[in-house]
Amino acid sequence: MISRTLETRFESLSVNDNKNDPSDGKTTYLKSKTIASLSTQLSQSSNQSNYLLKVALENNSNSPLRKPAADSARSKGSEESADASKNSYPTSKAPPATPKQFHLGMFEIGRPLGKGKFGRVYLARERKSGFVCALKVLYKNEIRKGGVETQVRREIEIQSNLRHPNILQLYGHFHDSKRIFLILEFAGKGELYKHLTREERFPEWKAAQYIAQMAQALQFCHKKHVIHRDIKPENILVGTHGELKIADFGWSVHTPSNRRQTMCGTLDYLPPEIVRQQWYSAKVDLWSLGVLMYEFLVGRAPFEDSVVLTHRRIVRCEYDVPNFVSREAKDLIAKLLVVSPEMRISLEELQEHPWIVKYCIDGERASMRKSKKTSGKCSSDSPSNQMISGVSE
Repeated sequence: MISRTLETRFESLSVNDNKNDPSDGKTTYLKSKTIASLSTQLSQSSNQSNYLLKVALENNSNSPLRKPAADSARSKGSEESADASKNSYPTSKAPPATPKQFHLGMFEIGRPLGKGKFGRVYLARERKSGFVCALKVLYKNEIRKGGVETQVRREIEIQSNLRHPNILQLYGHFHDSKRIFLILEFAGKGELYKHLTREERFPEWKAAQYIAQMAQALQFCHKKHVIHRDIKPENILVGTHGELKIADFGWSVHTPSNRRQTMCGTLDYLPPEIVRQQWYSAKVDLWSLGVLMYEFLVGRAPFEDSVVLTHRRIVRCEYDVPNFVSREAKDLIAKLLVVSPEMRISLEELQEHPWIVKYCIDGERASMRKSKKTSGKCSSDSPSNQMISGVSE
């Protein structure tokens, strides 16, 4: 039944699964060495990428995650001017025509960016606009064998409807008889897990700004009734400017009732209510955020142990924070890692916590003042450039 649903989910879309773009007859695939510098062209092609968003929006017009028609009508007047500015193109070049469907011939395929259990992710460039993106290729037979049809559908349906600077953008998708292709935003600095492994642990200013960005992304998700349920470094990417982007929504769920009982996620990050197989809400993401913060600062998960002992430590909330972690940071961790979901600090309160304010507001202002005096530029990885992106609906 689930396999048939997977097929019907894509049956309205078709794909030219050949190596030629029917519009120009040119060969599709460039050698990796000729496309290796694609990431440097990202900023140059950003103004020409909006057609991908346009197609994605058209494809998702019936999604339950979208705003009701009445709300859209009320906000139409105020949004028209912003949309006109955002979707404008340079006068010297007309925007590319909006295609009816995505197909493989539209893209030049570059080097692999990563490999997962069910497929690979490649660097890619859209032919006509030169827009750089990532192409995630999933194999249907592996999806069926792994029994993850539901996760794939969720990833597509949820991620394609979330627009936030700290959430990886899904522009669209298409498929053929064997594969599913997801057109994703390219995160220039790769996986956060690799950064954390290389640095062992993050300095507090960087950890604070990362946590603030995650809080804003999760706050946006929760307003859309989306619970992520699998927050961990492996599911987060780093953008070109050093900003975090939640990238994996396979375990996410759209739940207007805000109550679930499904067992999911990664053991080290699971909250007590899921371990006990009780009803849970969006508060599970707050626990996971606390585990993430601990790992940022210490370099390992707080409850890491054998399977049996990890379960026991999670339910009892037994963990130790090393002395090199500041008092303010320890306080915030303690307010996130609380057994009772209702007693956990809210995402709004988190963003006003002294530890966040110290490094994400006061720290930025001080760095900006210093920067103005010296008239010098700061590195993109320095505290003054790790700005908290605003939430956008």
